[in-house]
Amino acid sequence: MAQNFIEGCREQGFLLPPDVREWLPADHLAWFVIEAVAEMDLAAFYAAYRADGHGRAAYEPSLMVALVLYAFATAVRSSRAIERHCRQDVAYRVITGNLVPDHATIARFIDRHQRALAALFSEVLKLCDEAELVKPGVVSIDGTRIAGNCSPEVNYCFEQIASEVIATTRATDEAEDEEFGAARGDELPEQLRTPEGRREYFRRARERRRREQQSLEPAGEPEAEASEEVPLRLDAEEIVGRGRQGRDAWLREGKRRLEQHRWDSPDPISRAREERLLLAAERLESELEVERRANEAYEHYRATARDRLGRRPGGRAEPHRTPEVPQGKVNITDPDSKPIPVGFGFVQGYNAQTAVNEQQIVLAAEITNASTDFSQLDPMVSANIDEFERAGIRQLPEAVAADAGYWNEQQMDEIVANKHIPVLVAPDKGSRATPKRWLNGGRARWMRAVLASEHGRERYGKRKQTVEPLYGDTKHNKGFIRFRRRGRTKVRTEFRLLMMAHNLTKLHRHQMATVGV
Repeated sequence: MAQNFIEGCREQGFLLPPDVREWLPADHLAWFVIEAVAEMDLAAFYAAYRADGHGRAAYEPSLMVALVLYAFATAVRSSRAIERHCRQDVAYRVITGNLVPDHATIARFIDRHQRALAALFSEVLKLCDEAELVKPGVVSIDGTRIAGNCSPEVNYCFEQIASEVIATTRATDEAEDEEFGAARGDELPEQLRTPEGRREYFRRARERRRREQQSLEPAGEPEAEASEEVPLRLDAEEIVGRGRQGRDAWLREGKRRLEQHRWDSPDPISRAREERLLLAAERLESELEVERRANEAYEHYRATARDRLGRRPGGRAEPHRTPEVPQGKVNITDPDSKPIPVGFGFVQGYNAQTAVNEQQIVLAAEITNASTDFSQLDPMVSANIDEFERAGIRQLPEAVAADAGYWNEQQMDEIVANKHIPVLVAPDKGSRATPKRWLNGGRARWMRAVLASEHGRERYGKRKQTVEPLYGDTKHNKGFIRFRRRGRTKVRTEFRLLMMAHNLTKLHRHQMATVGV
């Protein structure tokens, strides 16, 4: 008797057209993502297309949104990898209905709708609330350092940037010898030694670069121009009223205002190296200008301020000497990224912040390039409240828990007094055997007593089982250790997409457990 096998016949055609609904089980994650997207408000996506239907047909926005969310949920973030999966993965083919979007189409869709994609976080949070996964309880806030799509080896100072920009305008070595004569040849030109000359030089360089791009690509869309820096206005009452009266306080406030302006009006990160060099030089120049204005505001305050008895501020303030050229360094690959300290050194990238509840649902996800978590407590609580308002969730956390890096008494007072949310922040790191000597005030002693109590220890201990496993799953299981996109806006969209995918996966597992699958 011959051997008996079930043979595969690859040359057999389908007698009837295939039905993709039979390719996956009903409880598959792909079906869940499709149904979740159908419940979302996608008006912002449809508004970006012509209403009269003229022009080449585009892929249906709901299809593309479902494809991107499912790709992030399955740890696929490369547009080329997504295209490859659309050809060979059954779940992807179900989502696209056997269509195969080109990788360039996928990348352009994400780039074109990055703000709308980031705003979908509230829509996902609304679905989690309907499934009763957003409950009052302890909300844990924590951050993690994630590398950017850049190298720390290209953090250039102003002299390096200016030298490379100037080098592109010199035709030959002979012309350089004629210009400098017996000089070394590496000195900065006189035009780059004054703020007005630097602004004029880089303005002309940017105009020359734009004319070259228009001559090479006359039919293309021009790149967005870098935003001008906002005029600095420092309020003496706001700074001095917080107990910070030194020069450093004014400099910190000026830098904070400048950074906030850059978040409100982000600069586009060009693919052309020359454009990024010009942007990096303008960043350093604007930081020097902010330093100069902050010092002028401080010295004006010292000269005009009077207390209730008509006396001037005490002490003696030495006049500030503004450097001739900007100091510091900027990464010329991703000017928005910063060197962020980690346990083994530094990583060139961003500081990702999340707020997570006891059900491990991410309630807020934001990005900053601040090197520490010291000033992130109140912004993250405010982001959590804003996400709740957009999702229509009418509740507040019972308490907020954070580690010692978030100890900021001013922000803690703001949250308790104005947002009416209790705060649990450890004054000392868990690795310290003794308390910090500089934190022996009444507030720190009171917080240590609260955290040492049974109730405080139980509530604060939830932080280790909520937000820390999130980062372990994100980095170890999903392999998310580096952003693929550049620029603060694009990086924020990428991180929020990842957190949306996490919430959708949690919601899918919750529903499967509820129905007993």
